[in-house]
Amino acid sequence: MSTLAVHDHAGAHHDEHGHEHHHDQSFLSKYVFSMDHKMIAKQFLITGITMAVIAMILSILFRIQLAYPDKTFPLLTTLLGRFAPNGRISPDFYLALVTIHGTIMVFFVLTAGLSGTFANLLIPLQVGARDMASPFMNMLSYWFFFLASVIMLSSFFVQKGPASGGWTIYPPLSALPKAMPGSGEGMTLWLISMVLFVASSLMGGINYVSTVLNMRTKGMDLWKMPLTIWALFLTAILGILAFPVLVAGVVLLIFDRSVGTSFYLSDIVLNGVQQPFEGGSPILFQHLFWFLGHPEVYIVIMPAMGISSEVMSVNSRKPIFGYHAMVYSLIGITVLSFIVWGHHMFVTGMNPFLGGVFMITTLIIAVPSAVKTFNWLATLWRGNIRFTPAMLFAIGMVSFFISGGLTGIFLGNATLDINLHDTYFVVAHFHLVMGSAAIFGMLAGVYHWFPKMFGRMMDEKLGYLHFWLTFICAYLVFFPMHFMGLDGVPRRYYAFTEFASMQKWLTINTFVTWAAIIAALTQFGFLYNFFVSIFKGQKATQNPWESNTLEWTTPVEHLHGNWPGEIPTVYRWPYDYSKPGAEEDYIPQTVPYSQTMSSNLPHDFEDNPAGLEELNKFTSTLKANEQVK
Repeated sequence: MSTLAVHDHAGAHHDEHGHEHHHDQSFLSKYVFSMDHKMIAKQFLITGITMAVIAMILSILFRIQLAYPDKTFPLLTTLLGRFAPNGRISPDFYLALVTIHGTIMVFFVLTAGLSGTFANLLIPLQVGARDMASPFMNMLSYWFFFLASVIMLSSFFVQKGPASGGWTIYPPLSALPKAMPGSGEGMTLWLISMVLFVASSLMGGINYVSTVLNMRTKGMDLWKMPLTIWALFLTAILGILAFPVLVAGVVLLIFDRSVGTSFYLSDIVLNGVQQPFEGGSPILFQHLFWFLGHPEVYIVIMPAMGISSEVMSVNSRKPIFGYHAMVYSLIGITVLSFIVWGHHMFVTGMNPFLGGVFMITTLIIAVPSAVKTFNWLATLWRGNIRFTPAMLFAIGMVSFFISGGLTGIFLGNATLDINLHDTYFVVAHFHLVMGSAAIFGMLAGVYHWFPKMFGRMMDEKLGYLHFWLTFICAYLVFFPMHFMGLDGVPRRYYAFTEFASMQKWLTINTFVTWAAIIAALTQFGFLYNFFVSIFKGQKATQNPWESNTLEWTTPVEHLHGNWPGEIPTVYRWPYDYSKPGAEEDYIPQTVPYSQTMSSNLPHDFEDNPAGLEELNKFTSTLKANEQVK
């Protein structure tokens, strides 16, 4: 595998790209319809942050309803008009808020915002390429994502409001335009938006895979790639294989809605009238949706895992523990994620034998996740840790991944899931393991690579404040939900005051809402830090974190083509930190072994017998000199 590096493309373009950064570009071609991967990364990041703020505001609106179900807030009517008559959010709009919040966070923030930003920024820089394999397709990928975002948000301005069948849009609510207000034009816009979103993801994914396989610089074989690149590469493969299945499901849904087919519908009575649908099955949609939906969970978390691995190694001043095991566990997750989707469907009446199969595969996929967790802890163990904001967010990511992952073992058990399915226990589980963990991984990446993106440093003190308040509030919001779920409190309910058995949880709901409001306000401190630092932050040096990977060999000022001269050659893996015998506690990938004889080890020369011979000679000479002394 170590011979798989492909150099031709990068080598052929050394000279022709060397002077491209001198070309004059208009405002439109530089900042709007840019084909430079670094600018496209910024576009994805800022769009993703904007969508995250919108989703956060939606969540605060429905949390207010859950905390104060019987109170009226005239301000809500002023802000939301017909969707909040008499100062209370209407039940239909409550469901729309939950639906669009989930959709934006899962797809537009944690898929496009996370992968789009860091795959675009890091893949060419860390593998040693001038740009992506197809810069034009890269630009299209962003603009399809932007268009999908606009269409999704535009559903708030149609007569009956946005889609409101939950982010999973199960039929019949999504298949019958007259089922509820949110099943009309709002659902149509949701479906159009998602098709455009998948087109964006596919264009991006094909580009990322092509770049990693074909455009690595000289010496950069697969086993010298940082874990960030492995994670983004495998995430792209997951997306390419899984997203088309969602499109197939959506196309059949559009047929049911518009053409009168019955793929998902049968024996429907609407307002007392028997509908002419027969022979379809809503369970078919669940199979198609979750065949994407479960790989999607790993599409969200794997880039965060890769980012956290890199950040933790750099800031522990230690090699990542178990590099090969980390790579194989990522590959294991990628493969296994396609055979666990049925655990979302234990209560659909599936054959118990099939439920048992899905239960076993679900518990097996916990193994590579546990390998990663132990390796992160072992990387931190006795490291010379620097607690930068990025490091804190990476450690926070591991914390959420562990606490949220443990509850996955409960839900992966088909018997226990009968009690816990569609309760707040599920909400707590995936908001910790997927939501909070992925957000913290993304924030670790933003703090760590901000100097590379913008040439300036973010304010560290505001970063620490951002971490601690967000970390504490996230646990205060989601941890109590486990106990609500164990008591049988169902998710997506508009108010719990109707049920005597659930009224005792009203005080907890109020507590959770205030924790969520504090967490939301904290994010505005981050936004201030982010946008002010872009223009007024302290200027960054070329390699502020003393890191080994290739992106820190590029100049602080962005060039089209990344490196002013030739692309550097890679000689070693990216995690040579605190190597015994070395002069400094980091050795960049571009430093040949011939320059670090005092710190070289026999296993550094597994594929290089001549180098091993040189090392043996050097060691013999050293011993002879010591004997003479």
